[in-house]
Amino acid sequence: MTDKEMEPWLHELMQCSKCELRHEGNRGPTRYSGDPASPLMFVGEGPGGVEDEYGVPLVGPSGQLLDKALWSVGLTRDHVYVTNIVKCRPKNNRTPTLEEGKRCANIHLLREIEMVQPKVIVCLGKVAFQYFYGKTASIMRNRGIWFNYHGIPVMPTYHPAFLLRQTGKDLVESKWQVYYDFKAAVDKAKEAMPDYVYQSPEKPNLMEQFEDLHKSRHF
Repeated sequence: MTDKEMEPWLHELMQCSKCELRHEGNRGPTRYSGDPASPLMFVGEGPGGVEDEYGVPLVGPSGQLLDKALWSVGLTRDHVYVTNIVKCRPKNNRTPTLEEGKRCANIHLLREIEMVQPKVIVCLGKVAFQYFYGKTASIMRNRGIWFNYHGIPVMPTYHPAFLLRQTGKDLVESKWQVYYDFKAAVDKAKEAMPDYVYQSPEKPNLMEQFEDLHKSRHF
């Protein structure tokens, strides 16, 4: 799958107004970032303020922390596929409900999975985890434990925003947990696609890359 081949779906996504989240005062749906040919798909919960402005997932403070975590395990954002459960920013950055997550993901995320055909999915946080898991469950009790979603191995771990709220020993412990979860995901992806290039020499600047999209969302 290539960016060009994703364009018909992207056009459909950008026109979407099928759920109430589109009408909560945001700038509209956000797209994916990264490589649609990647064996690794990272799924967050939903766009925050910076993501709503730029139109792509995880480019604010959480995204910068994600970039560091990816780099530590030999990944860069241009060689993984990053998306969200919900595409439109919930009002006041509230956490999307499980039902809101299901409604949006059943329309768009399922299409992304069908097109990208990831070999490994990493759930970032509770909302993404519960969608793939299919029921309410604790991310703290289940992170780091593989489960299967329609034949795709899924690794649940903490969302970068959770790490930003941690301090002291809790922060150190959480960072190591995410590191080992990411490392396990990379190792499993490499088993499936050993010849894929997983890292660029430098971290890409997503804000610079998507500056034109950023400007277009302010008209």
